[in-house]
Amino acid sequence: MAHIPYLGLVDSVLEFLRSGGWLMLPILACSIISLAIIIERSFALRRSVVVPSGLSADVDRAISEGQLDVDRIASLRRGSALGQVLAAGLATAQSNPSRVQEAVEEAGRHVVHGLERYLNALGTIAATTPLLGLLGTVIGMIKVFAAITTSGVGDPQVLAGGIYEALITTAAGLSIGIPSLMFHRYFRGRINELTVEIEQQALRLLDLLRQRKHQ
Repeated sequence: MAHIPYLGLVDSVLEFLRSGGWLMLPILACSIISLAIIIERSFALRRSVVVPSGLSADVDRAISEGQLDVDRIASLRRGSALGQVLAAGLATAQSNPSRVQEAVEEAGRHVVHGLERYLNALGTIAATTPLLGLLGTVIGMIKVFAAITTSGVGDPQVLAGGIYEALITTAAGLSIGIPSLMFHRYFRGRINELTVEIEQQALRLLDLLRQRKHQ
């Protein structure tokens, strides 16, 4: 008996999807993909994951104490996005000091590319789902006018069905497109903030390596 309300909710959702017509299927697919991207990026773009606190201080301490070996640099590279950039500079400083800045910049480009993963798909969903809703509106209105052409305006149920379908698809498309656009903009801003912080830490490492080279 406790599951009956949930069954009623499922039936209501299925009826809602059927009422919107076949365009509700791609809109539903976009909603699932969008939710998955939002959840994944929310975890992947946490500051503690991308730019762990205290990492630069640990690297500075290891440099000053001469404790940076191959295993330590490899562990640093696996730890975080900031670690990848710093490890690239440290590894190159040991093998080819003249290419340290170039190695850091190249690693930074790869890191930013990784931070932006799936954002193009999220932006595409944000732009596409309202258009799918608009297409559903057009199809619904076509059905209304087709019904008027066939049977006149004497059957309000037929007219209401087409208008209802048009309104459902429009509402569904906007309900997916608006949050997707908001999170897309939020993630872009978040990536810009993290990128600036990574650049600052990388420049700090370069200055430290130059000072040790002169010493």
